[in-house]
Amino acid sequence: MAMSAGGYERVQQFKRRQLPRPLIVLRQHADSERCSFFGYARNISRGGMFISSINPPQPGARFQLEFALPDKQEHTVRCQCEVVWNRPFSSSGSYQPGMGLKFLDIPEDVANAIDGWANASG
Repeated sequence: MAMSAGGYERVQQFKRRQLPRPLIVLRQHADSERCSFFGYARNISRGGMFISSINPPQPGARFQLEFALPDKQEHTVRCQCEVVWNRPFSSSGSYQPGMGLKFLDIPEDVANAIDGWANASG
């Protein structure tokens, strides 16, 4: 797994919530309103999310994402993200392949909504 200790600590500073079902995440194309399927989020926090992917980008890669907040499908979030760690597919691995993403420019009200949801019971 390609993860620095500092990257892991940054991702772990916020409480994460496991999603009851995967959240569909889209990747926004540069200079376009067009989006394409990017992956399934498995957990989320105000600071970022884990997306399962068999071929995750390298740490440091940045891109624009779009997703709907859990339980608030009418609220679409668009933000810049950075890959802070990745775990490539391995046939002998017991962990799901994917990447840890850090939100770079998520609005504070959206971060608070995610934080409230992540800290709620259930």
